[in-house]
Amino acid sequence: MANLSHETDRALSDGKRLVRDNRTGGRHRLEPSIGKGSANAKLKNLLKRAGYFGVAVLGIFIAISVAGAVLGGIGFWGIVAAFFAVVGAGILFSQFPKVKVPKRTELAKGDPKQMVARTELWLEAQRPALPPPAVKIVDQLGVQLDSLGLQLETVDANHPSVREVRELVGEYIPETIDNYRKVPEQMRGEAHAGKTADQRLTDSLGKLSGEVDRVTRRLAEGALDDLAIKDRYLEYRYGGDELLEDMNASNGKQG
Repeated sequence: MANLSHETDRALSDGKRLVRDNRTGGRHRLEPSIGKGSANAKLKNLLKRAGYFGVAVLGIFIAISVAGAVLGGIGFWGIVAAFFAVVGAGILFSQFPKVKVPKRTELAKGDPKQMVARTELWLEAQRPALPPPAVKIVDQLGVQLDSLGLQLETVDANHPSVREVRELVGEYIPETIDNYRKVPEQMRGEAHAGKTADQRLTDSLGKLSGEVDRVTRRLAEGALDDLAIKDRYLEYRYGGDELLEDMNASNGKQG
């Protein structure tokens, strides 16, 4: 009986530890999101998991209630079984459904928000295979893609810049990383034609990051021009009146 109690205590302890580990992303904590798009996609997935877990727990309690009513109580082992059922549901729905990593062919599809979220999720999935300098640029690209997505929301879908962005995001960035990943890992640090694969990847991603920034700034020029025009109008409309009043008051004092 003592051994049975010991085994039960150990099982309960293991269950609590598993729940705690999964709440923090497992034994290895999840990498932070590189941008708001991927973070929002992960949040939606987390809320879906929480919803499934809530439904599972409700189902377990309903089953316990029915069993208790039929059997006149569930006893100690019924409570233990219910506890492990809840723990099992927690473990299951802390891992599933997983956030779907989009395929390369899907990156440039959808509206700007969807395109940005897909690309950020795809880039995050590539980070473990990239050298540290390239990872830093990927993290920077996440922030840039968020800004670019905001600009694209106000641009017509047929605008040339939108097609340029879809080409940049859907072809050039993933193609560069895919080409790098085709190089065997043990050869990525070897110089070839003057540079290593790691260096070429970092240089290429740096150029692509600069291009994303350039397109974003170009799209933002219209908003900056509108803001400047509005500022000049307000200065003329209100600041100018104040200046005229000050001049009239000064002339009145002199008179």
